[in-house]
Amino acid sequence: MSNRIIAALLALLLAACQQKEDARPALWQVDGPNGERAWLLGTIHALPSPISLDSPAFDRATSEASKLVVEVAALEDDQRTALAFHKLSAVAAAPPIVARTGEADRAALTRLMSEAKISPDRFNQMDTWAAALALGQAVSARSGDDSGNGADRLVLNEMKGKPLAEFEGAERQLAIFDTLPEAEQRDMLSAVIRSAATAREDGRRLQQAWLRGDIAELAALDHQGLLADSELREALLVRRNRVWMEQLVPMLKRGEKPLVAVGSLHLVGRDGLVAQLEAQGYKVTRLQ
Repeated sequence: MSNRIIAALLALLLAACQQKEDARPALWQVDGPNGERAWLLGTIHALPSPISLDSPAFDRATSEASKLVVEVAALEDDQRTALAFHKLSAVAAAPPIVARTGEADRAALTRLMSEAKISPDRFNQMDTWAAALALGQAVSARSGDDSGNGADRLVLNEMKGKPLAEFEGAERQLAIFDTLPEAEQRDMLSAVIRSAATAREDGRRLQQAWLRGDIAELAALDHQGLLADSELREALLVRRNRVWMEQLVPMLKRGEKPLVAVGSLHLVGRDGLVAQLEAQGYKVTRLQ
């Protein structure tokens, strides 16, 4: 086989590898009795490879929507997020990180920090919730997932030029963790440590469920990991959904037609936005 043919075959192979995977995440249309309309799209923050969201239903929703509503609008402003994180999480002195975990978790914590090449001293001036997030980020970094491939960023780009609103913003989102009681922050740290061993597998399970719009699987996942703890679930999911509804319903009543693109677990199950909108009399139709 000539070098020219081999080169051509390699070029074809590389082109195939670079093709974006077609994603079909769950998408709903919301209709109200007075002509109100909105769309709900479940997103995911990071994926191992690029995707395409293009589909007739998605293209129609992004075209007809009058505005985009997300959790955090300035996703690419890493400096602002880092400053907010430092402002909320910094303390003059904190107990050693191993002292903030139960004895049953300490060996796993030490091993996890060693594998991630994290010095225990890194957490000496950091609130427990922030230490848990930093540790979780280190675990996620080993998975090969890239936030640049996240669906939230794709939707922001797709609807660039239309009005943009956010339910929380980075500062308020981080403040949710900062206001957790210390006992709940330590439960959060424990959950991160205990889930680290299966984090890659659990992440792939979530990604595959999201890619194919598997609502039953997503609903099952919203009671695992951090969300398996009832107090954390109330603070990180249920209460936030209620606050978001207090913002979304007035938008609908004002005649706005938003596309709401938020994490998929916020949409599914009995506490999800779909169920809450239905409970308030809105018709919610699954489009894909």
